[in-house]
Amino acid sequence: MSGGVGLGMMEEMATEVRVSNTNQEQFLLLAKSAKGTALATLIYQVLEAPGVYVFGELLDMQNVKELASGDHAATFRLLTVFAYGTYCDYMAESSTLPALNDAQKNKLRHLSVVTLAAKVKCIPYSVLLEKLYLKNVRQLEDLIIEAIYADVVRGTLDQRNQRLEVDYSIGRDIRREDLSTIARTLQDWCQGCEAMLGGIEEQVSRANHQKEQHLSVTQQIEAEVANLKKTIKVTTAAATAAAVAVTSQDPEQHMVEMREPAAGSNQRQPSKKAAKGKGLRGSAKIWSKSN
Repeated sequence: MSGGVGLGMMEEMATEVRVSNTNQEQFLLLAKSAKGTALATLIYQVLEAPGVYVFGELLDMQNVKELASGDHAATFRLLTVFAYGTYCDYMAESSTLPALNDAQKNKLRHLSVVTLAAKVKCIPYSVLLEKLYLKNVRQLEDLIIEAIYADVVRGTLDQRNQRLEVDYSIGRDIRREDLSTIARTLQDWCQGCEAMLGGIEEQVSRANHQKEQHLSVTQQIEAEVANLKKTIKVTTAAATAAAVAVTSQDPEQHMVEMREPAAGSNQRQPSKKAAKGKGLRGSAKIWSKSN
């Protein structure tokens, strides 16, 4: 942001805002009893009063409405431009409206920035220069700094990209004929919120369902793991018991069991060999006698 503003100037601007609120109330009180030229003069003063950017209450007064059809119709029209219009609107009708002093011009330019900010949050310098009828960037930046310290808008001057980035702006007066449009906009917004809420609820429901499925699978896996651990434990215990039983036997008995033939094995083979041997010896004796 170009230019520096010290603490003293900030305090001064804050003081102006507080005084302007008081001035606005005073103007409203004075307007209740004013008529004709006095009322037109009072309105002209309101339009240059620092910090006064809302004029709806003034326009709603019956004596102010009466100015629209009298000798001060131009003043009434000027008030409506400040309430609802822009600097471009004033320039288009400047030939039929009262001339503005510098304070009034800057205030109407501030209000024009607010109107632009309601449509787009990043406003190019080129657009601002055109809409505010300013000659150079220096004048534009000084005007925006003034609007920021008056708390009309809040934002940043992006000098590199030549644009104003708006974070906040005040609200302007609303025409009665615009209320239906605002109501439709709010209705569309509510419907959008309901649709978004429905989508969020659907996503939450889907997430909960997936969570339940995941929990069920996790419990099933944990049960299977527990069963496997139990089976392994039982098998290990049985194997350990068998090993202990074998090692606890009498070594000699174990050796005897190892030497004993298994059940069903042929135990007559040695006797057959012995019988065969005896037969051979007997036959030999018989053969010698015959000789």
